[in-house]
Amino acid sequence: MSGERETAQTPIVVTGLRNAFGEQVIHENLDLTVRRGEILGVVGGSGSGKSVLMRSIIGLQCPSEGSVLVFGNEVADGIDEMESRAIRPRWGVMFQGGALFSTLTVAENVEVPLRQFHPDLDDELRSQIARFKVQLSGLPELAAYKYPSELSGGMRKRAGLARALALDPELLFLDEPTAGLDPIGAAAFDSLTRELKETLGLTVLLITHDLDTLYEICDRVAVIAEKRVIAVGTIPELLATDHPWIQEYFNGPRGRAAKASKERLVGMDKSPAQEA
Repeated sequence: MSGERETAQTPIVVTGLRNAFGEQVIHENLDLTVRRGEILGVVGGSGSGKSVLMRSIIGLQCPSEGSVLVFGNEVADGIDEMESRAIRPRWGVMFQGGALFSTLTVAENVEVPLRQFHPDLDDELRSQIARFKVQLSGLPELAAYKYPSELSGGMRKRAGLARALALDPELLFLDEPTAGLDPIGAAAFDSLTRELKETLGLTVLLITHDLDTLYEICDRVAVIAEKRVIAVGTIPELLATDHPWIQEYFNGPRGRAAKASKERLVGMDKSPAQEA
C-alpha cells in the first residue's frame, strides 16, 4: 500500500538513466522525481539533453540503461500496445513550435489523439471537444478552422497546447513553450499554464531557458549539467548552492533582472496591511 501512495504522489520517477548516441553520452546516472501537482522546470546548457530526457519519459527515446516509471509503469524498456493505450492518454505533450500537421486545421489537429484513443466518438461530439480545447488554450473560436500556416508563432504554440490537452491528461509536457515569443506573449502563456495547472489539477514538466518563466510559475527547478541532474529545488534553494553553472545561470545579468522583476510584482501585489 505504501508503494501505491508513493506512486500517487510521484507520477514520474527516473533512476539511473543513461542516454547515448554512438560514443556521445548525453545522460549518465540521471535521477529525477516529479511530484504530483507541481510545475517542474528543467534547465541546462545547450546540448545537456533536456529534450532527450522528456523523450525518454514519454517513450520516444529508449535509454541504454536506467528506469523510467510513469504512473508506476516502466516505460524505459518500451511498452506494448495495451499498456500504451492505458498510459499515453494520461499525458499530453506540446513540442517545440507546436509540431502541428500542416495539412490539417487546428481543430483537426486536436482531433487526432481523440480519433486514436476514442475511435467510437461520433463526429459531432469529437468536433465539439476539439473546439472547446482550442478555446481552453486561449485561442479565439475561429482559430479552430485555420491551418497552421495561417497562424502566428504564438498561436501555433497555443494550438499545440490545445492538442496536448485533447485527452484531459494528468501530466503535461511543455518543450520551450515561450521560446520566440515577445515578453507580453510569453507572460500570457505563463499565466495560462499556471491557470490550467490549478483548474485542471495538472502536473507539468516544463523545459525552458526562460528565467522569467522559472521565477513566475515553477514550483521547483531541476538543473541538468555534467550529464545528470545536479540539483532540484526552489530557486532560493538553488541559489544557496555553490555550483558554478547554477550561480552563473541564476546570478548572471538576465537572472538578476528576472529576480528583480519577480520581486517588483510581488511588492505590487501586497496590500498596505500586508506591508505593515
